[in-house]
Amino acid sequence: MVRKIVRDAFLLSQKAAPATEKDLPIAQDLLDTLVAHREGCVGMAANMIGVNKRIIAFDNEGSYMLMFNPEIIKKSGPYETEEGCLSLSGVRTAKRWRSIRVRYQNEQLQTRFKTFTGWSAQIIQHEVDHCEGILI
Repeated sequence: MVRKIVRDAFLLSQKAAPATEKDLPIAQDLLDTLVAHREGCVGMAANMIGVNKRIIAFDNEGSYMLMFNPEIIKKSGPYETEEGCLSLSGVRTAKRWRSIRVRYQNEQLQTRFKTFTGWSAQIIQHEVDHCEGILI
């Protein structure tokens, strides 16, 4: 189900609770909403659709990927960039890392580790910031 995009900075600045098996349907809504906004959006966190759980969905080099409880556990190659956000107006400066290693759970809630670089890494960092209640 495509959900309304949350634009309330107070709600978006709340740290997300860990996702559990009960939250699996939220991931589908998140993915549906991301696909509906694909022209202007490459990633979303669950708080952007009004659910304060650690779930993200993003375009990973042409295919969509879901992560439950993502945590960046290693990062290298800092740089400054400008980013926009579907929940916020305008473009803002953000510090990002060229390479990140992420611990997350897949859709079966199995723990996985993966290294991402470039654009995918930047998208993940933006969405993990949402999970932490950090607005760019």
